[in-house]
Amino acid sequence: MLIVLGALIVVFSVITGYVAHGGQVAILWQPYEVLIIAGAAFGAFMISNPGKVIRQVFKTIPSLFKGTVYSKAIYMDLLAMLYELFYKAQREGLLAIEADVDDPHNSELFQKYPKVLAQEEAMTFLVDYLRLMVGGSMNPHELENLMDLELETLHQEEEMPAHAVNSVADALPGFGIIAALLGITIAMGVIDGPVDVIGELVAAALIGTFLGILSGYSFVGPLGKAMEHRARERAKFLEIIKVTIMAILNGYKPVLAVEFGRKVMYENERPSFQELEDHVKGK
Repeated sequence: MLIVLGALIVVFSVITGYVAHGGQVAILWQPYEVLIIAGAAFGAFMISNPGKVIRQVFKTIPSLFKGTVYSKAIYMDLLAMLYELFYKAQREGLLAIEADVDDPHNSELFQKYPKVLAQEEAMTFLVDYLRLMVGGSMNPHELENLMDLELETLHQEEEMPAHAVNSVADALPGFGIIAALLGITIAMGVIDGPVDVIGELVAAALIGTFLGILSGYSFVGPLGKAMEHRARERAKFLEIIKVTIMAILNGYKPVLAVEFGRKVMYENERPSFQELEDHVKGK
């Protein structure tokens, strides 16, 4: 919703300011300039990125318009789920959670937290390390090192779509200049024609530069930044799981382990100690 609102503010501000200075809106409609800029940008995007990154971009962009799922509520559910999971393991032994780990989508424990269960990447991360814990074949230092390596790899992979979009944003002003140069070339072809005709052709050419700069800095660039923020939110969600697991492996009780997880949250989403305790008890 914020993305749509921001785009509307950009369009309204630019058009209103242009009209207020006596500009004619009709001349801004230059479909062939748009075709040159958009086509060149999309073609360059296809050339410079592998298929998996292109698919990730088209998968990620629609999710940005839905807003983030990483709210305070889902973080509290995550910690409540981890508390209940590790409390069960502490009370009944690690083997007691083996059935939950083997089939999380049919686990009564996990089903109590549908928002967390819907995060497939996070659930895969959690379940994989729970299996290693149940197997008992790795010491905490080895497990932490493996987690760090996986988190770094996942974060790099999730930032690839944002980098791809940012590269297009950086190139769009250049594509606008290309469109403008082509328009000037056309205008030069009729240099001995009527002044009003030449003026219209030059104006249309300059619109290409305007569209390239506007789309790069006001739409595509901010979209890439929004994708970066979303990647960081996903990484933070996984980091909370990692910190809580490591607290358990280092001998802390579940009630303290989830406090470790709470401490690494961003301030805007972090619940107070009492809020988290009440939420856990309520669950």
